[in-house]
Amino acid sequence: MDSLIDAETVERPRVLAIVLAAFIGFLAGQILGAVFQLVGTSLTHYPGGLNALANASSPPWWANVLGLLGLWTGFGAAIYYAYAYGNLRNLSNQWRVRPSDVFYVALGVACQFIVDAAYIPFHVHHLNGPVNHLFGSVVGASFVLLIIMTTFLAPIMEEWLFRGVLFRALSEGGRRGGSRASVVVGVVASATLFALAHGEPLQFAGLFFLGMVLATLLWRTKRLIPSIVTHVSFNGVAIIALVSQRSNH
Repeated sequence: MDSLIDAETVERPRVLAIVLAAFIGFLAGQILGAVFQLVGTSLTHYPGGLNALANASSPPWWANVLGLLGLWTGFGAAIYYAYAYGNLRNLSNQWRVRPSDVFYVALGVACQFIVDAAYIPFHVHHLNGPVNHLFGSVVGASFVLLIIMTTFLAPIMEEWLFRGVLFRALSEGGRRGGSRASVVVGVVASATLFALAHGEPLQFAGLFFLGMVLATLLWRTKRLIPSIVTHVSFNGVAIIALVSQRSNH
């Protein structure tokens, strides 16, 4: 069964419970990331401790790694709850990879260029701020580790939570779950939550657009791989731009 809602007899996802679990998981992940960073400041004797780290314009690589690990732990807990207690079922082809998925590499690149082009008329500056803040002056193996985490691991965790869990719960749950109207609500709502979760006001519009594209991919393909590949490619363009910028200095 590949459709999002296959039969009326199947119990629908518990929408409110899943959304609440995702919210709690996100907050818990933020707190856990801060706890991990606190331990990191203690072990490295970071000057000023956690307060100084939170206000640093260029945090050390280990702080970003620990923050991401804490956040993803919260994501993982929310995902587990959705499948174990939220009546959410795995799609039968959820993790199936197909040769045609290479198309989504191009789609991710196209989405990045569309977002960049859309911002041009508004003369918005510092769009690369989050990437520069994350990587700072990191070099060597630490730089490679952050690239792997942000380009590959982050899309997997984010797609699993925001599309594989939240979008599906919002579009499948409720009395009209699976209808065209429910799918539209799921696309818009999950894209909004995805954009808000990044905490970057300037990036909101672009992330909202990306979130709608990614949710639509899951709805059309009934698989997570297309949205993951598109997301990886989207992030990869930003990383390539960062590497290119560094090589020119």
